[in-house]
Amino acid sequence: MSCIFCAVIAGEAPAVRVYEDDDYLAILDIRPIVRGHTLVLPKLHTVDLTDTPPETLAGIVTIGQRIAQAARSSELKADGNNIVINDGKAAFQSVFHIHLHVAPRQDGDKLSFAKGLVVRRDPDREATGRILRDALAELDAAKE
Repeated sequence: MSCIFCAVIAGEAPAVRVYEDDDYLAILDIRPIVRGHTLVLPKLHTVDLTDTPPETLAGIVTIGQRIAQAARSSELKADGNNIVINDGKAAFQSVFHIHLHVAPRQDGDKLSFAKGLVVRRDPDREATGRILRDALAELDAAKE
């Protein structure tokens, strides 16, 4: 399989899964710019904004909003979030399977988004994934 995200979706490549439904998967970025940096992927492969249906984009943004809310309400204590789609090589897209970045931010964290594209590591990806999954479950329970 040539697309790493398709391999992750198929269970053929490892990832820390944060959210999954029939049409979408959210995973922690393997090179996070901040703790909790999550990628929201549609399961149906499209490359970029030129070939992705509007309803698919709406779906990834809706899930991204929920993950951003989870980052705020969890022990990650985000004060805000960067929500980004890198569309094409010129916009720093490095995996050509459309995806949305959700990067939790802290007041005063001094992270410049472009500078933050350097390789960084989360010291405990599994714990970060659990934090976000638990906060998503709490948000869902609060809606009921």
